[in-house]
Amino acid sequence: IRINSQSGKGGIAYVLQADSGLNLPRGLQVEVSHAIQAITDAEGKEVPVKRIYQQFLETYVEQPGARLKYIEHRTYPDTEVKGRRIVEATILDSGKEVTISGIGTGPIDGFVDALSKHVGAAMSVLDYSEHSMQRGSNASAIAYVEMEHPGGKLFGAGINTNISAASLEAVVSAANRIVGQKG
Repeated sequence: IRINSQSGKGGIAYVLQADSGLNLPRGLQVEVSHAIQAITDAEGKEVPVKRIYQQFLETYVEQPGARLKYIEHRTYPDTEVKGRRIVEATILDSGKEVTISGIGTGPIDGFVDALSKHVGAAMSVLDYSEHSMQRGSNASAIAYVEMEHPGGKLFGAGINTNISAASLEAVVSAANRIVGQKG
């Protein structure tokens, strides 16, 4: 399959699934296809599958030069409200280790609350999905999160052997993209 300026989201999604094991949600397929089409339009030639995957990783997973990075988290039951959790997380913010905390119905909700307060931008999860990238007990998982913020909505992704960590990395990925739009 060849990917050029005429390729649609279906072709790009297909090659990412077939070659890299990524099952992108429909909205993310649209985001990625726009980015790849911009490259093909600018360069006027086909984009190899390896470069499409690398572009996906740079934009959504690795994010070189990004402000935020997830390190770890813990959750505790909220003793005041049944069913609510307190999330305490360690992140890097511009290279400095910071502890943030938030409240929610689970780890993702509480982490979004903590991160929203930390970066000063209201964020909420619109959609979430995850899947294994390989077989076996030590397989990496990928999580996709669509986040809404005052400027619109966009996606983040995280890859980790721990699905909880992958989910929170996806939230940080989206937050980095939101902070990048604000700045």
